[in-house]
Amino acid sequence: MLSTLVVYGVARSSNRILWISTRIVCCRRSERGVVSEFVRELPKAELHLHIEGTLEPAMLVSLSGRNHVPLRYSSVAEIEAALQFTNLQSFLDVYYEAAGTLLTRQDFFDLTFAYLQRAAADGVVHAEIFFDPQTHTERGVPFDAVIGGISDALAAGHAEFGMSSGLIMCFLRHLPAGRAMDTLEAAMPFRDQLLGVGLDSSEVGHPPGAFAGVFAAARAEGLRLVSHAGEEGPPEYVWEALDVLGAERIDHGNRALEDAALVTRLVAEQVPLTVCPFSNVKLAVVDRLEDHPLRRMIDLGLNVSINSDDPSYFGGYIGDNYVGTQVALRFSDDEMAGIARNSLRASFVPDHEKQALVANLDEFLSHRP
Repeated sequence: MLSTLVVYGVARSSNRILWISTRIVCCRRSERGVVSEFVRELPKAELHLHIEGTLEPAMLVSLSGRNHVPLRYSSVAEIEAALQFTNLQSFLDVYYEAAGTLLTRQDFFDLTFAYLQRAAADGVVHAEIFFDPQTHTERGVPFDAVIGGISDALAAGHAEFGMSSGLIMCFLRHLPAGRAMDTLEAAMPFRDQLLGVGLDSSEVGHPPGAFAGVFAAARAEGLRLVSHAGEEGPPEYVWEALDVLGAERIDHGNRALEDAALVTRLVAEQVPLTVCPFSNVKLAVVDRLEDHPLRRMIDLGLNVSINSDDPSYFGGYIGDNYVGTQVALRFSDDEMAGIARNSLRASFVPDHEKQALVANLDEFLSHRP
């Protein structure tokens, strides 16, 4: 088994609180040998990351006190004990309660910069980050406080770590599509800070097609399009995301494997699937990491990347997902490098920047022992 030590801490600089969460994943021996830190250090992109899902227990407790928002948990230990889920909805119930502690521009800055610190340590050179404005505006938090704090942190992350980034605004599919359109309209004064739009939250019973109108409006504004589909929902949701919404990437997509015609199309068009192994185990999509279909996906020729989804809830950030998945599914270093290359190529950066990111990966690999 992998053993993981989680150490939470806080450091102060002149103008911000730097939240530090260090996960030390010990190496173990597999049939392919000793797993090193090679895969953690691989230059990679993270394409499936909900910024609200990076709210660590220590920061949650602090924000609860700072903003006078009561929680049903009184300590970090109690929060950690509550992070046992049976499905997506059981997770979302905790997720939305925790997000209720985020109120100010500074809160969103602290949350986002803490993620960028961890991502930089895990070899992330580009991140396309999801945020859920409806989670906050429905509570009366101003839109500009949400996007302003996140954008400030992304700029600081670029200055400090050299990490490029983009912001993808997700609509909550359990709310009416009309509310999604209202959110898109509210976002237009901040259009230059947005890379794209997505669709997330409770999947079953909320097919993508209901959001065709708002996705068409987003496309007309030049925004890139992604959608969660095929995590708990059926393969038909993946078809809808592609054909009705016009999604360019599918977030998760595991259940596409149940439809041979869909797999054939995904392979032929090389539609990127942003797969989240630790998340799938934590939400009981698969029983064990060793049972994850990622190996089968790659063998079929699907265009997959590894991502962390909501890492503070699911037991690990992107580096942990890379290391743990390599061990569980016995991927070689070359196969893991291929997954990292997929992530860079599936990003929405301009072609010349994408070429530079891939060249940076190739340079890293050229110095491998």
